Amino acid sequence: MGGRIKARAALAAVGAAVLLAAALTAACSSSDSPTDSPLPTNSPLPTNSPVPPPLAGGYRLAELVSGEALGEAREFKTEVTPIPGVPDEALVTLQTGPIYRVSLGGSFAPQLWGDLSSLVEFDGNEQGLLSLAFSPDFAEDGTVFAYYTPGSPEDTVLSRFQATTTDLDESSRETIITIEEHDRNHQGGHIIFDRQGYLMLSLGDGGFGGDALEVAQELDRLLGKVIRIDVSEEPYAIPPDNPFVGVEDAREEIFAFGFRNPWRMTIDSETGEVWLGDVGEGMWEEVDHVVAGGNYGWDCFAGLEVWEDDEQCVGKDFIEPRAIYSHEEGLAIVGGFVYRGSEMPELYGWYVYADYVSGRVWALNTADDSEPIQLLQDDFPISSFAELPGGELLIVSYVDGLYQLARDAAP
Repeated sequence: MGGRIKARAALAAVGAAVLLAAALTAACSSSDSPTDSPLPTNSPLPTNSPVPPPLAGGYRLAELVSGEALGEAREFKTEVTPIPGVPDEALVTLQTGPIYRVSLGGSFAPQLWGDLSSLVEFDGNEQGLLSLAFSPDFAEDGTVFAYYTPGSPEDTVLSRFQATTTDLDESSRETIITIEEHDRNHQGGHIIFDRQGYLMLSLGDGGFGGDALEVAQELDRLLGKVIRIDVSEEPYAIPPDNPFVGVEDAREEIFAFGFRNPWRMTIDSETGEVWLGDVGEGMWEEVDHVVAGGNYGWDCFAGLEVWEDDEQCVGKDFIEPRAIYSHEEGLAIVGGFVYRGSEMPELYGWYVYADYVSGRVWALNTADDSEPIQLLQDDFPISSFAELPGGELLIVSYVDGLYQLARDAAP
């Protein structure tokens, strides 16, 4: 099950000795405000009813749009992105390149919004059209961003396009950055925007087993990193508060490092905190709470276990994953969202995530270091999550429909 996090070992420069490094855990609390409203005579004083904790196994996936209704948008779905300012509509991104505009309420059949097939290489592996995001100022600038593999050479590309809510102008493409890759897997990657309007992109280690090229720990390479850039300038600029600005031999785009394949990364809409799921190698999948300058261990660590103890791992501090689970429970983590909806108050502030292979869905409390709980298990591959405008969570089947996380019964 998702493991409670103990101290992760930090390798020190004292021969080959291993020193223990304690990781900091953040906790938050809330208080209720008093009311000034007078109470009726002889009425008992009101009491606050505590919200019960989430119930393990007490949730289900309620179908929003069936696979049949999605038609050509049914298979190879990598992401669903709500359209800004358009209630109940979203874009469904296919790994093969097409992007469909979909009514979540079923008011119209899926419509082709844009098609990047001519730009995208997809061979059934981890390549293809991997992420799409609207500019925070989309209503004014009409800009969207796409992250994809162009095929030859085996690199990944972040580009910007001009669009409306109903149409993408493929001819408007401008390349922002090209990431040199080495194989057809471990590309990451997810585009998000932080509260300051900077674009963040999660990048894998570029492939091969065990980070054979040892790039995730190297600050002069972008592979195995989360990067953060200012795309308000062309092609981009470096935010002045990035943690490696002015650091010798370090790429200033880097926000955090030490990742293997951070497939899905999201931002807490209430706190601005960044969370991701990092797909593991031989045994462990992990949830990471991403902070500026953080080193998340790969390939020195996999989960909480030492993976490599060579020179690149000596004398460094590592941040433990917030949660892990073994390959007995799943094989490929799918990072989700911190729940900020209203329909399931017991989940408020809990990070919800899943496994692509096993179909399990878990949640962990972001306010403490308690054990995650399993909410449900389904029988289809879950490829991603989406946060609907009201904070409810949409779960995407790679090969079937779109579903909303819902309570099985009142807790």
